[in-house]
Amino acid sequence: MYGDCQVISSMGGNVVSSETLFSSPIQNPNFNFLPFQPLPPMIPLKQKEENGLLLRGKEEMDSGSGSEQVEEKSGNEQESTEQPPKKKRYHRHTARQIQEMEAVFKECPHPDDKQRMKLSQELGLKPRQVKFWFQNRRTQMKAQQDRSDNVILRAENESLKNEFYRLQAELSKLVCPNCGGPAVPGGISFEELRIENARLREELERVCAIASRYIGRPIQTMGAAPALMPPSLDLDMNMYPRHFTEPMASCTEMMPVPMLPETASFPENNLVLVEEEKTVAMELAMSSMDELVKMCRTNEPLWIRNNENGRELLNLEEHARMFPWAPSNLKQRSTEFRTEAGRDSAVVIMNSVTLVDAFLDANKWTELFPSIVARAKTVQVVSAGVSGTNGSLQLMYAELQVLSPLVPTREAYFLRYCQQQNLDDETYWAIVDFPIDGFHNNLQASFPLYRRRPSGCLIQDMPNGYSRVTWVEHAEIEEKPVHQIFSHFVYNGMAFGAHRWLAVLERQCERVASLMARNITDLGVIPSPEARKNLMRLAQRMIRTFCVNISTSSGQLWTALPDSADDTVRITTSKVTEAGQPNGLILCAVSTTWLPYPHDQVFDLLRDERSRSQLEVLSNGNALHEVAHIANGAHPGNCISLLRINVASNSSQHVELMLQESCTDRSGSLVVYSTVDVDSVQLAMSGEDPSCIPLLPLGFFITPVELIRDASDDQGKSVPPSEEANGHISGSLLTVGLQVLASTVPSAKINLSSIAAINNHLCTTVHQITAALSSSTAPSCPDNGIGVLGSCTEPASAPEK
Repeated sequence: MYGDCQVISSMGGNVVSSETLFSSPIQNPNFNFLPFQPLPPMIPLKQKEENGLLLRGKEEMDSGSGSEQVEEKSGNEQESTEQPPKKKRYHRHTARQIQEMEAVFKECPHPDDKQRMKLSQELGLKPRQVKFWFQNRRTQMKAQQDRSDNVILRAENESLKNEFYRLQAELSKLVCPNCGGPAVPGGISFEELRIENARLREELERVCAIASRYIGRPIQTMGAAPALMPPSLDLDMNMYPRHFTEPMASCTEMMPVPMLPETASFPENNLVLVEEEKTVAMELAMSSMDELVKMCRTNEPLWIRNNENGRELLNLEEHARMFPWAPSNLKQRSTEFRTEAGRDSAVVIMNSVTLVDAFLDANKWTELFPSIVARAKTVQVVSAGVSGTNGSLQLMYAELQVLSPLVPTREAYFLRYCQQQNLDDETYWAIVDFPIDGFHNNLQASFPLYRRRPSGCLIQDMPNGYSRVTWVEHAEIEEKPVHQIFSHFVYNGMAFGAHRWLAVLERQCERVASLMARNITDLGVIPSPEARKNLMRLAQRMIRTFCVNISTSSGQLWTALPDSADDTVRITTSKVTEAGQPNGLILCAVSTTWLPYPHDQVFDLLRDERSRSQLEVLSNGNALHEVAHIANGAHPGNCISLLRINVASNSSQHVELMLQESCTDRSGSLVVYSTVDVDSVQLAMSGEDPSCIPLLPLGFFITPVELIRDASDDQGKSVPPSEEANGHISGSLLTVGLQVLASTVPSAKINLSSIAAINNHLCTTVHQITAALSSSTAPSCPDNGIGVLGSCTEPASAPEK
């Protein structure tokens, strides 16, 4: 059982024979013997006997026995020194004795005197024999362990030597990127490098000592505080995955660019309602619910329909007469706040129960409105209600966004109340949001100040899983100036109004229906319906990442470029260390331009991979081929595409893919895409967690905008085909968002050449898009200040409302 063995190295898997093991000298003071060799004839007799005892001891240990039984000598034999000693007879232990002692050895390798005495009586041995057996057994175990450790260490040493030789060979092949010579010059030893390093350190300490005399405080050197000296890199655009037309000029001047924190947390107000406040909140919930239901079911004169666009606007005077108890009507209206109120209704492909569940879950609500809700959370469940829905009252926080850094986000704490009601013998679900600042003033003020008055929706079930949704959006916003290019979009209530909320809800319900579909037959390269669902979830994360990164959410700061003619170009940088995006420093640039073309025409150009491949700045001259297509709704533009980038270097071993999702509705359109590798797509389709797949999306946000022009400006000027006879200009706002991984080092810095390059890339993109649109329609643009390229050419801006 404990005889010779073979030891397999964990490093290389080599088999070492027992001869090799026993031939290795073991440096062990407790087991100091060597393999037996014939001794010279002149060795004294006593030494011969000792060597013989050692040899016999080794044989007994190999057989599993380590003790001896020596016949007792007579008195004559002990006293006689002249007669040669008789040969000692050794008796091996029986199998039972060895088995019993082995069992005791496993439990207690070091038995005391009492244990040895008891064991000797049970086995019929002397205590001295038991003691010797345990000593030999311990020595044998230690020797075997030493042999095994020796073999393992030798194998590790051999592996390290091979790795050292390999790295040394690789190092000799390195080439300096600056001079083209060897990276490590020959003839310079490590000792010389240490001496040079010590000299430079002394020089640094001397300079720091001199400088500290002038500034009045000590300066820490690199050795004292290495963590305080992060690397500072001057990045150029040559490392970006896309090509730029102008070469990069060397520039050492650094431009300050705002940095987004690595993790943007929610504002902390420690806002929790106590029992007294819960009672007040429930009373406010009932009155707000009554106000919402009446606003949803009452028509004129409470609501006035705009004959030009068909949208319904709130009659504030009639509202004050109908709801005199409303907080906004109890006090005199301030000129510092502007009221935005509107109503819209539509039929969506989702039942009421699913809709209610999505509205009461902050995460699901955020996923349902990725282009509007930047972030949201449930702060406190004031009342759970019945089954978690009917009668549920929650304290929530939300940040609402427009996909442009030119429009500030709106943050608010509010209470959300859900109740099932029977109206005219029909069952409805009503969800109302109402402000909390009326009775709880311990809130962090946002900029601009935003008060969410009773707003929400009334949901009615319809056959075949559809629902009719009537949406009311009512808010008071602090009167602050908005960038001119977005002023009409914001002041008319299109940015955060009911029309946009309901349009996005319609489209997202169609997307959810497509996600849950089971009877899909045409999958293309997608292997299964489950893989299709996983790819849709990956595209959803891409859309959400793009929307958050190009807005002012989470306190993200943006810098305006000084050479932007219309002041519509913004840039920012962010440190990314979490999964989901490439880790490092990301440079983001966003530009918004007014175009005198309908938004659906711009959308059709950008979503079609064949049309977009003709734009050199977006495709680098490479053709795109669709290998998978997922429809997300009735409109052909609502789809997800997996595109193959056909480049000259594209081989079967290296295939570049592009994941793209396009979506459109009444409020606007989105085209977002990101390059992915084949392994990431296969990982997503196989059902693995796709959150670790890095995505760096780029894209476009197209918003329809109808502007009013002064008729006197048209005298003697040509009118574009998008302009109607009544003075309305049918155009669109095109927001282009670009993101590039500037460095894999999060603490790197951006220089002016990088900023100039990405700004040039933005302008070139808008130029080529405009040229492609003009070649298809050939409009003649008026020269009244309505420019086609407001941000990249001469000063041009959208016309005043």
